[in-house]
Amino acid sequence: MSHDASIATELKITLGESAVATIAATVSALVLEVPVWAMFVGWISYFTRGVNLRDGLINLACVLTGVGIGLAAGAATHVLTPKLGPAALTAVVFGVAVVVLSLRHIPVFNNLLGFFLGLVAYFASEQAPSWAAFAELGLAAAVGTGAAWIAVVLQRRAAARA
Repeated sequence: MSHDASIATELKITLGESAVATIAATVSALVLEVPVWAMFVGWISYFTRGVNLRDGLINLACVLTGVGIGLAAGAATHVLTPKLGPAALTAVVFGVAVVVLSLRHIPVFNNLLGFFLGLVAYFASEQAPSWAAFAELGLAAAVGTGAAWIAVVLQRRAAARA
């Protein structure tokens, strides 16, 4: 393949991936009314380990687990703060760290980056622990994972044609 053809292929791939990201962001914000940044958590998680649909879904499951752990941590902090004061944060963070770091030993679902992306997403959302918060962040992450998968499929097809 000539240098010019390679540049043209790379440009097509970049424009295609950018279009997928734009569509995912627009659907997230305007149709589903979920945070665009949380959609990109799902997009990022897709690439944390393996770049195929199976691994992308496993990575998403790890993000969702991280969101769930974040919800539990938020609830635990709320319950423990009246009893422990500022030490509640220390106790909860230690407990969460033990749980998440222990999860790395689970076969297949051992993506620490995915777990921490889910935790970060929950705490960044600044929402009270609730099923609604889980659903919102989970939906956003799922859109991002799906969009990343589509971008990869389009990239592979464009590269194969070149």
